[in-house]
Amino acid sequence: MKYNISFIVLLFVFLTACSGGGNNGNSLEVLPYFDLKGYMEEAIKGLEAADVTKISRINGEESQVEVKLTEEEWREELDVFFESDINKPSLITAYDTEVKNEYLIHNLLPDAKGEVKNITVSIIDDKVHLLTLKIAKENIFYSSVTNAEFYISKATEKIDHYTIETTQKIWFLKPNNIKIMGALRFK
Repeated sequence: MKYNISFIVLLFVFLTACSGGGNNGNSLEVLPYFDLKGYMEEAIKGLEAADVTKISRINGEESQVEVKLTEEEWREELDVFFESDINKPSLITAYDTEVKNEYLIHNLLPDAKGEVKNITVSIIDDKVHLLTLKIAKENIFYSSVTNAEFYISKATEKIDHYTIETTQKIWFLKPNNIKIMGALRFK
């Protein structure tokens, strides 16, 4: 009888741990790499209050506009960061992670397959200060390289400015270069 009670207690503990304990599944999941997607979900909150000076440069031709973006428009504007989440089961062993001073660096291993080649996060006083990433895609007809970064303002603790630059090359055509830069101002 003692054996059966121990088994039932052990089974209950196992099932409780698997279902998230008494937190209704609200416990934090431990991820192997920086939670870029989760961070971005929080980072875009409140940005709709900002005035944005946005500069777009396409193959050398530049234009500048003043805009206000909704939260959904921010999600589209910064989509490259959302799409660069490397916390996927297929990438669990694809990155080398190192910490140098305040930088958390994830580099794609040489033999691993993945488009996100590097994510670097500057963390000062447990807060993100800077985030950069590099993405590269290539096949026999097409190649693309994207470098993106954003800085967080110490005063507002929100995105201060960002840059996203992509160079695309299609076989037999001239390369295309697109660069988007934005600076945010909160009133």
